[in-house]
Amino acid sequence: MKEYDAIIIGSGQGGGPLAHKFSDLGWKVAFIEKDHLGGSCINYGCTPTKTMVASARVAHYVRRAAEFGVAVGEVTVNLADVVARKDKLVKEWRAGQEHHVSSRETLDLYRGHGRFTAPHVVKVNGELLMSDKIFINTGTRPRVIPIEGLETVDYLTNRNIMDLQALPEHLLILGGSYLGLEFGQMFRRFGSQVTVVEFMDRIIPCEDADVSQALQEALAGEGMQFATGAKATKVEKKVNGVALTVERQDGSVEVLSGSHLFIGIGRTPNSDDLGLEKAGIETERGFIKVNEKLETNVPGVWALGDVKGGPAFTHVAYDDHLILYDNVVKGKERTVNGRIIPYALFTDPELGRVGLTETQAREAGYNIKVGKIPMAWVARAIERSETNGLMKIVIDADTDQILGATILGIEGGEVVQVLVTAMRNRIPWTKFYRDMYIHPTVVEGFFTLMDNVAPAN
Repeated sequence: MKEYDAIIIGSGQGGGPLAHKFSDLGWKVAFIEKDHLGGSCINYGCTPTKTMVASARVAHYVRRAAEFGVAVGEVTVNLADVVARKDKLVKEWRAGQEHHVSSRETLDLYRGHGRFTAPHVVKVNGELLMSDKIFINTGTRPRVIPIEGLETVDYLTNRNIMDLQALPEHLLILGGSYLGLEFGQMFRRFGSQVTVVEFMDRIIPCEDADVSQALQEALAGEGMQFATGAKATKVEKKVNGVALTVERQDGSVEVLSGSHLFIGIGRTPNSDDLGLEKAGIETERGFIKVNEKLETNVPGVWALGDVKGGPAFTHVAYDDHLILYDNVVKGKERTVNGRIIPYALFTDPELGRVGLTETQAREAGYNIKVGKIPMAWVARAIERSETNGLMKIVIDADTDQILGATILGIEGGEVVQVLVTAMRNRIPWTKFYRDMYIHPTVVEGFFTLMDNVAPAN
């Protein structure tokens, strides 16, 4: 049995940086990864998807060239070339991860599947490793729900849709949230017909209804079709693709035909084959249970990133590793309590979100003020002919603190970051919005947005 100062299972954007930093301290670290280094983000998530989103955006802009006085010829998309560009960038990121590991003498990389055999013992490739500090960063995988006939078709997930070499004629998408909408718009811009099927009565149901409506209108304007309030009940393999039977909320039944089926309805934690029961580590709905310090119920075992549940974003996993490093190495008592977590949906218009929605603030009992303007009031958006979307801010009327904000528009994910800083430093909205903003920028829209803040009915 080999003894280590730390064992890290999973090389995602929490486990990887943690392994590197521990090794830089001179710790002897066992780093276990059964797939490519870098986790979902680099290999199957952020990096490849945003690379292909960029290609789709170029195709979209070129088709609109005449609006800007630019003449171009016929626009065609070679999906194989798009995928090749994606693969090249992913391989470069992977190479960087390999270098980070190979350049550290005290870091031992184990290529294999790690499983607990005892609370502080992990078995990988037949070897037993022991440490009083073990960190689990195994992430999640695509969630697949039971649908009659699903096993008879070659359905797509985010793990394989980005390897297609030929464009789907008609892509049916299960799930009208982040995965479904990003891939839906991407392939619509590549040239596919796209139909999104969403069980709830609107897309991105975690957002306010006006935000959902504004985004759906923008996507429908590009030719995407939607079936909301629809439950998928059956899948059949056909000569030219698939037939998807959906049941509407009113009881009516419809059969949708497509060439390909993509499933983007959520994620399942990679915790079911870790031997957690032999270590006595508790889970809830498959997610590893942790406290505010990311500690499991077993002393000396922590979980970070998506496998612990909560917001499943790369930047959350990275922040998890910062908290753990400070606590384990520096003896601090940092917690996840009070974290302000922004996120983005990389469609056009782009959605940047932080804090509470108007709906959530009302449900929480806040006395609120709300400001909302269309992106058509923002000079930068007008000049770029990108006026879809809106800006929205929710204020605590009793304290003048910003409770949350939604930026649905160009560079929404970038713009909302300004409000993250304001919220984290508890800057009242009355002081914040009178700063001098560069003209013409999207952030300048805060002037008009804040001028429209009023008590909510």
